[in-house]
Amino acid sequence: MPFSVGSWGWDLESGRVTLDGRLARMMGVAVAEAADGLPGDRVIEHVHPDDRAHIRSAMDNAVAGRAPYSCEYRLRVADGRYVWVLAQGRVNRTPDGRPRYFPGAIFDIDARRRQEMRLTALVELNDRLRDPGDAADLAQAASDILGRTLGVARAGYGRIDPVAETIDMGPHWCAKGADPLPPLLYFRDYGTFIDDLKRGDVVEIGDVRADPRTADHADAIVALGVQALINLPIVEDGSFVALLVVNDDVPRAWSEGEIAFVKEVAQRTRHAVERRRTETELAQLNASLEAEVEARTRDLMIAEENLRQSAKMEAVGQLTGGLAHDLNNLLTGVSGAIEMMGVRIGQGRVDALPRYVDIANESVTRAAALTHRLLAFSRRQTLDPKPTDGNALIDGIADLLRRTVGPSHPVDLDLQADGWPILVDSNQLENALLNLCINARDAMPGGGTMRIESRNRTVDERTARARQMRAGDYLAISVADTGIGMSDEVRRRAFDPFYTTKPLGVGTGLGLSMVYGFVRQSGGQIRIESREGEGTCVYLYLPRSVVIPSAEVPGERPQAMAASARTILVVDDEQAVRTLMAEALTDRGHRVLTAQNGAEALAVLDRDGDAIDLVLTDVGLTGGMNGRQVADAALRDRPALKIVFVTGYAEQAVIGSEQLPDNMALVTKPFALDTLTARVAAMLAA
Repeated sequence: MPFSVGSWGWDLESGRVTLDGRLARMMGVAVAEAADGLPGDRVIEHVHPDDRAHIRSAMDNAVAGRAPYSCEYRLRVADGRYVWVLAQGRVNRTPDGRPRYFPGAIFDIDARRRQEMRLTALVELNDRLRDPGDAADLAQAASDILGRTLGVARAGYGRIDPVAETIDMGPHWCAKGADPLPPLLYFRDYGTFIDDLKRGDVVEIGDVRADPRTADHADAIVALGVQALINLPIVEDGSFVALLVVNDDVPRAWSEGEIAFVKEVAQRTRHAVERRRTETELAQLNASLEAEVEARTRDLMIAEENLRQSAKMEAVGQLTGGLAHDLNNLLTGVSGAIEMMGVRIGQGRVDALPRYVDIANESVTRAAALTHRLLAFSRRQTLDPKPTDGNALIDGIADLLRRTVGPSHPVDLDLQADGWPILVDSNQLENALLNLCINARDAMPGGGTMRIESRNRTVDERTARARQMRAGDYLAISVADTGIGMSDEVRRRAFDPFYTTKPLGVGTGLGLSMVYGFVRQSGGQIRIESREGEGTCVYLYLPRSVVIPSAEVPGERPQAMAASARTILVVDDEQAVRTLMAEALTDRGHRVLTAQNGAEALAVLDRDGDAIDLVLTDVGLTGGMNGRQVADAALRDRPALKIVFVTGYAEQAVIGSEQLPDNMALVTKPFALDTLTARVAAMLAA
């Protein structure tokens, strides 16, 4: 039965409200002041904001004589808590019927209302636990219901490492305005109650400053926004593996009903998780048995063999095709430079030789870089791993990364202060991060933010098996963007060499495969989290070093060569090839105009189109247009214009599978410059 906790009287003429001593003390109001009368608005301030409209409506109805006054609401008491009360009263009227005085009494119904709320919450929990989802979904549902029902600051589950005495907090429910707990916490930093948890005891602390288990560490706990807590250990097969955490940002005396409610939620959730796990294992077993039966049929064996062969041929074709494209481009630069050196020597112009030496050297260097990326993917490159401060390395190249991606793609850093040292080749790690940032930039063509984080992570045996890595300590470095994200198919193939979703000629498709090979060769693991339209995050798990690294300053990267900017238009995104073709044609007496991409070529055609007799263009251009698109644009205004395509790889899908018309010809890379000029001369003479 509810019991009275005080009475009140509202003078409807003056608008002042008097409270008796019991109610005043309960609300934390001076007794004398309450006896003299308080403004009505001041009294209403003690009512929970969500209940004020309800109580005003009930009072208005009573004053108007439409209904008797009886109202349940939450009242703020002296210690700042809200308790449920029942207010009942009647309106005294003058002989002529005007409302004059409104007295009433307050009854404590907090225990009953909270019990009703807990019972309702358990019904909701049962419904939520029947919804589809995995263990994490069930835990989140339980956390939401616990937090809302108890009116606490936070509620959630965390994974326990009983040896390191740490808790890895997963997603958890937070009240409005409450900050989430840090992802990794060390119990000993916050008291001695870990000993109780290891024994399987539930820990209930109403005030961390007063409890002997937490008093010496109270400041650290309060800094987390925690002043009262309930911790309930989850034990599987005799091991302390998880923890149900409930805490509040003010001291509170946990009632027996609240503690029993937490235990009941934990028990029901655990049973649901075990049931869901059993159902999943049974479904997997059934699927496995069905697959095993099907695998015994001859037709499926033949189909599987054909599929394996097809996959092998596709992988070999993609690898060799991409390699041929890039190497043919580079070989054309080398052979052309050497050929022009011979021409200049014959002319006695030896002063021009260093230029062609530089062109040949640059092509050779880039070919070496290509083989380096291939070796990185196959995990056969030569690494020089040393103890490295990962955070310092990221800090050291942050400015370079920002210059590379540009001002429309801000790079934020969030590095764990006590990040573990790692054993890696620092130069390769810098290259890997640069590759990831360039990919992130390209995934945000309209601009966006990327974030580089580092976190200490300990991988247990079970997780290690699932992620195909060794158990142990790692520094997890992640590069996240707010870009277009990846489909499941793109994510599965992201590490394949030469696989790219970028337009033809934009990148080699070796960036992620190089990063993959480097990380795996370094003893780590890489994984991608991405959804279409929701951005991408790439995680690098690099093994912790037991040796403290020495400080190093990352070096500056060499800047990319600047692009050089006539009746023949030469279009090629390879500067060396473009320069050599232009000079060879100039030596034959032709006037040569050059462009390095489709956009530049269109600009030259708009300006000098009537004077151009032939367009010599690479097929695999970068910058958004391929060579066939450049040719089509040129032919729209001059359909008889001569076109010569050059290609380093079989881009027949771009050129077209049918025989080329009479005004078009094809030259494949690498080629002798005499061959090229002869083909051009033949086309011009036709």
